[in-house]
Amino acid sequence: MESNFRKNLRNELEYQDLTVKELAVKSGVAKGALDCYVGKQASVPPATTAVKIARALGVSVEYLVSGQKSRREEIAVPSGPRMRAMLKIFKDLDEKSQDIMIGIAQLLKRHNALRKQ
Repeated sequence: MESNFRKNLRNELEYQDLTVKELAVKSGVAKGALDCYVGKQASVPPATTAVKIARALGVSVEYLVSGQKSRREEIAVPSGPRMRAMLKIFKDLDEKSQDIMIGIAQLLKRHNALRKQ
């Protein structure tokens, strides 16, 4: 049976379009260790490691363990005027246009990552 941590970590990586290697760099957790958490072994990391992973992903440890968002996360407001402006524009678009906007954002993210290499 798949562990909640494994399932939630895999879902979050997919949602954020991150590879395990990218998460390793971002979190400071060894790729081999992360492979154990998302692989068939489905081991659960120690609390200190789970905190590093959660911080790198911008989620709570509670979410990775249980799949439940904390009340604080549910009421979080996007910070900064640019983020709020983007959210307002996004909310005003129809579903197809939102999908296009997400696609454009993912392309820009990949482009920026390639430029940094």
